[in-house]
Amino acid sequence: MNLLEGSFEERLRKIISFAWQVFMEKTGTDLLPITKEASMQLQYSYILQQVIPLICFHENETVKIELETGVTVNGRSREIDLILDGINSQGCHRIAVEMKCYRTLASSGGKRGATDIFMKDVYEDLSLLEEYCNYAGFNRGVALVMNDMERLVSPKKKDGKCWDYDISHGTQISDVHLTTPIGGKQINIRLNKTYDFIWVQKGQFWFLENEGL
Repeated sequence: MNLLEGSFEERLRKIISFAWQVFMEKTGTDLLPITKEASMQLQYSYILQQVIPLICFHENETVKIELETGVTVNGRSREIDLILDGINSQGCHRIAVEMKCYRTLASSGGKRGATDIFMKDVYEDLSLLEEYCNYAGFNRGVALVMNDMERLVSPKKKDGKCWDYDISHGTQISDVHLTTPIGGKQINIRLNKTYDFIWVQKGQFWFLENEGL
């Protein structure tokens, strides 16, 4: 990945991946204590803030990070985990980032369950990112996901309705409509783009970066 090449918009997208790679390496060696989604957002955004100056080559190029920003999509209020606003002489280029973290142990030390909800939520984030791009003025949407449960990435078998929301390594989905109830709640998730689930292992964690094509 060469951060120096390409247009400002291309460099803006590359910096998300670069910061994610740094985050993966540091988290995989336990240099970053990630216990839940909130700490994931904080640590990743800090790395992103440090490396953003690497892609600004002109006085009119500026980049701003926003966390937990509210937007209205189809009449409903949503909070986007992270927004990257890149501004130059051509205007504003906006990238929405949604994050998900699943740890086997909760920050309180107790064991967590609800892996089915986590799997469904990964799909829900992808759907939300499509909506942000279609209806809320965003140019791109990127999902960043981490977990420490190998059976979600490389399952020996796929029993149960939760696997309708398959996030295992090598899975590809395209143009799907999912309604399988999870956690006793009705679900209505539509995805129009194509997504590849390619996980990268670092230490005891698995990491995923996904953007629809």
